[in-house]
This record gives sequence, structure tokens and C-alpha cells, in this order.
Amino acid sequence: MTSSDTAALLEDAADRIADISRANLQIMLRRAALRLRNAGAVSMEDDVEEALRDLAGEFGMTRNDTVRFIVREWMETNTYLPVHALDEDGEVDGTA
Repeated sequence: MTSSDTAALLEDAADRIADISRANLQIMLRRAALRLRNAGAVSMEDDVEEALRDLAGEFGMTRNDTVRFIVREWMETNTYLPVHALDEDGEVDGTA
């Protein structure tokens, strides 16, 4: 169920609050609470969501972790965040 579906159900329930059962109201409120709890995710268009799922699978990360990774990389690349520089004399354990 999408957030717009949940919002529509809540609005409908508010319009006819006297007619809705306590059990149905509890279900809707729990769904709304769950959506609010998980609202940290940014919703994207379907094609972007599909690409994010594919990329997350390749990285072995969750969708949200992949979004965080992409945003951080973009911000570092475009100098909005400091880049983690390697010390020339430091050890890199065979990787650079």
C-alpha cells in the first residue's frame, strides 16, 4: 500500500469517524505510524527506484544505504564534503 493510499484511507476515516470501527481505525493508525517511522526514505520515480534496487543488490547494501552512499560520493566529488585523503607515507594494505 502506498503512502497516498494510506493518506486517503485516513482522510476518509476522519470524514466518517462515527462510522468506522475501532479495529479498522487501529489498523489505519498503525499503518500510518509505520510509514512515519520509515519516512526517512526518499521516494523516487519508478525507473530510478528500479535502478536503485539493482545497484543495492550489486553493492550488497540496503536501498537506503545505497542512497546514502551515492549522495556522500556525489558531495565529496563536488567538494561539498571533505574528501578522505590518504597519507602518502601511510600503509594501504596493498590497496589504494
